Amino acid sequence: MDVNKEIGHLIDAIQRLGTENSDKQHEVTFGTLFNDDDCANLFEAMVGTLRAAKRKKIITYDGELLLQGVHDNVKITLLKTEV
Repeated sequence: MDVNKEIGHLIDAIQRLGTENSDKQHEVTFGTLFNDDDCANLFEAMVGTLRAAKRKKIITYDGELLLQGVHDNVKITLLKTEV
C-alpha cells in the first residue's frame, strides 16, 4: 500500500464531501467519509490512512482512533492539500 497515494485520495475525498469552515479549510465528518461508497471502495484501511495523514499534519481531528458509529460526528479538518 502506497501511503502517500492513499493520503492523496483522502485529500480529494475531503474536498469533494466536505464544506469550508470560517478559516477556508475543508471539513467533513468521519461518518460522511465512512459511509461514502467511493471512499469505502477506495480505502483499504480508512482509519489507518486517517492516522497516517494526521501524523503528517495534513489533517486534524479530536482523538487518536476513530470508530464507525461512535465517532461519526467527529470533524476532520484538512490542513494541507498536498502530501
